[in-house]
Amino acid sequence: MSTAAIPGAPLPVRTPGSRARGRHRRPERPEIPVGSPALVLAVPAAAGPESRPVVDELLSIVRGEQPGIEAAAAYLSVSEGTEDAVTVAELLAQATSAGYPAPVVVPLLTGPHGRLAELHQVAAEAGSAVTDALGPHPLLAEAVHVRLSEAGLARADRARLFAITTAADGIVLTVVGGEEAATAAGITGVLLAARLAVPVVAAALDVPGSVAAAVDHLRATGSQRPALAPLVIGPEADPELLATAAEETGCPSAAPLGAYPTVGQLIAGIYLAELPPPAPVEEPVEEQPAG
Repeated sequence: MSTAAIPGAPLPVRTPGSRARGRHRRPERPEIPVGSPALVLAVPAAAGPESRPVVDELLSIVRGEQPGIEAAAAYLSVSEGTEDAVTVAELLAQATSAGYPAPVVVPLLTGPHGRLAELHQVAAEAGSAVTDALGPHPLLAEAVHVRLSEAGLARADRARLFAITTAADGIVLTVVGGEEAATAAGITGVLLAARLAVPVVAAALDVPGSVAAAVDHLRATGSQRPALAPLVIGPEADPELLATAAEETGCPSAAPLGAYPTVGQLIAGIYLAELPPPAPVEEPVEEQPAG
């Protein structure tokens, strides 16, 4: 658990990262300038036993992606039994009172969501800004592809030519956030369709009849084995919505994205993009000898 979630410890301690050695080491990550703002991973849900493990694992991935980063998670509300968690308002207030720069607030969302307005309001009151959501992005399409392959609904690798008899021949990309979120997910759906070579349509779990209509559309256009693929990380979606959609449509479903590594990569990348560019280094001017 991040120290930022403990009252009295506003932000975690910066720890230096170790450099990998050898010819096959990963590319070096950019150094974070001293005094840079912290990253607040804002979860648009209440802290609870279901959401906490996913969020904590994502923070671990972010810190591994960007050694030395100051990152903490915060929630829009805290439910009973999770008093050690911290709300977004509380964490931003702690940072302000301690004299830290306004943190970079990254919402743990793949697209538009009903609680984004609340998050923007809380951040604005503390003098912070909220970044865009994580999607659409090719890395999200990769994560959905992997979750489908784990469920036996897609090939794990397009280069492999063997067949999977349970593979889906049509995908409904399920989201939360209403029709706006379903429209925004269309781009990720196109990227996923290119990976799977099957039709992909997006539908909103929180709009009655949306998922069923999408499944009917796939069946009407020739899909015999449609499947559901959640484009949600987990905490922002009611698990009952996912279960109900699968039950009502009779379609198998992959798991939510959860703490898939590319989600952590996206969070770190969005944070880095918000940092101001480093100041240019002035080259010393050599004095010319007097003629």
